[in-house]
Amino acid sequence: MALVCLQDLSISFGGDPLLDKINLQIEAGERVCLVGRNGTGKSTLMKLLAGEVLPDSGRLLRGEGVKIARLTQEIPRTLNGTVYDIIVSGLGDLLELLARYHAAAFELENNNDDAALAKLAAVAEEIEIAGAWQVQQRVDLVMKRLKLDSETPVATLSGGLKRRVLLARALVAGPDLLLLDEPTNHLDIDAIVWLEEFLLSSAQTLFFVTHDRKLLQKLATRIVDLEAGKLTSWPGDYRNYLRRKAEMLNADEQYQDRFDKKLAREEAWIRKGIKARRTRNEGRVKALLALRRERSQRREKIGQVQMEISRAETSGKLVAVCEKATFAYGGKPIIKDLTTTILKGDKIGIIGPNGAGKTTLLKLVLGELQPISGVVKLGSNLEIVYFDQQREQLDEERSVFDNLGDGNDTIEINGRRRHLIGYLKDFLFTPDKARSPVKILSGGERNRLLLARLFTCPANVLILDEPTNDLDIETLELLEELLAEYKGTLLLVSHDREFINNVVTGTLVFTGNGLVEDFAGGYDDWLQQSLPPPVAVKSAPAAAPKPKKTVKPRSTRPRKLSFKEQAELEKLPAVLETLEQEQRQIYADMADPEFYKSENRRVAAAKARLAELEKELEELYARWEELESIGENREL
Repeated sequence: MALVCLQDLSISFGGDPLLDKINLQIEAGERVCLVGRNGTGKSTLMKLLAGEVLPDSGRLLRGEGVKIARLTQEIPRTLNGTVYDIIVSGLGDLLELLARYHAAAFELENNNDDAALAKLAAVAEEIEIAGAWQVQQRVDLVMKRLKLDSETPVATLSGGLKRRVLLARALVAGPDLLLLDEPTNHLDIDAIVWLEEFLLSSAQTLFFVTHDRKLLQKLATRIVDLEAGKLTSWPGDYRNYLRRKAEMLNADEQYQDRFDKKLAREEAWIRKGIKARRTRNEGRVKALLALRRERSQRREKIGQVQMEISRAETSGKLVAVCEKATFAYGGKPIIKDLTTTILKGDKIGIIGPNGAGKTTLLKLVLGELQPISGVVKLGSNLEIVYFDQQREQLDEERSVFDNLGDGNDTIEINGRRRHLIGYLKDFLFTPDKARSPVKILSGGERNRLLLARLFTCPANVLILDEPTNDLDIETLELLEELLAEYKGTLLLVSHDREFINNVVTGTLVFTGNGLVEDFAGGYDDWLQQSLPPPVAVKSAPAAAPKPKKTVKPRSTRPRKLSFKEQAELEKLPAVLETLEQEQRQIYADMADPEFYKSENRRVAAAKARLAELEKELEELYARWEELESIGENREL
């Protein structure tokens, strides 16, 4: 059943339309991820679905009685009351009942008498009659897993904790369609993993935006790509989207190249003059005018961020050594007995829950804080640049240009003098945007500006504290490539598991009670190394010894594909293409509102076939990876 349907919908805020005659249908049970560059209109599309803004043209149809909840990137200024008040504010009819229960429980906790007990019992009976206990349990679970104190006034919380409260409110509301805009921002890894499992187990219909590629891969059943005002739908998971999108972009690039050559050829012909205006050439002139119209309607794609880090003189081989270093606040150990060595060129990821002391660890390792016991030694010739997750290095009232240039029109990058406007274009800031105050920038734009400023400073040690928040996936991947090739030393705090995997060579992991352990590799490597050893199974009492057989050891050489497996591997792409084509056709049929006016049996059969196709494709892709892995191992 379609919960929401957009038909030829457009919206503009001056200039080119953000959304240009788009069509979209969201079915019950789907988990749709919206991808696209910062500034392409993802949040606007979310607001349209939630009914918070109206389109300029087109139709937006919602199923009768469909309830929609949205988690925004922005934090409302009028957010008053306790954490519990905000979380349950989206529960509709149950709000008053649960609020009374919560107040009665709090009163009993602080005033344990018969009157308070009787009041709680009366409210509990009303909840029993209304069948609301499951909702209350959901509220308690979400608050516990997001580490929220129910009685804390929301006004006293940090921006990150306020977003967690808003996420909790969206999760417990139980809407028919849940809209999530960057739900993992300000969550630690444990909370992100829990959120994945919670959303998967709830069978919730989702429409979400995220830069967390692991969460995207695990949750999404369909990818919707927003670019140049147009939506493209890609059935399947994120890996399938990347593969199919690359094929489409390659074909599109070839078409545009042929088109531009033809247009240039026809423009050269028309300039020859009178011959082009003869009657017999009228058809060719009309064709040229059509080519010009098509070219004028083409919307250029947003460019890619161009990043380059200013290089400093090489540091000494040793960057930092910690030997049983301990640091405490108010007598409570934050870092306890830290022992590690960081060498030139190391890329170290720091993993731990919010509040564990990751930023404190950075300051301790870099000598900004002194240990109360143990030793921290720094190497020589260190030039350190720090990326602050709170973005406190930016002046809100000054322009983008002034924040970067500080009164200068040019900067020097690796010996080359650059004008600020040209440099800012590398980070996708137009001249108009460069003159705008920082306070009007989106979160992603602020991060890009901070990176632009950071990379103008010569450094041989980079400290990045949550650099990935609000960046779109393409910019994120470019930053990964840049850091992977960086010759200096990197200390990285991040809750983005894929980013850690792709960048770091080692990790420092908070394991509890101020203890920090040193592991080789990234996030997945840490998980593997931290698994408990297999439990030894106690054998039965030994029987009388039997004569030993000589067992020939199994060869450790990688096996090669059999003839049958090789043939299977060669056929798989064609089989997958056929199944995906059938899948696309079913989605195309279901996108037509007339489809749901047909017999119920046809609708049910289409949904059943989609489920079969999804399972079959998943199995075939797994088989493909297995066969390719055997072939690759053989080559090694």
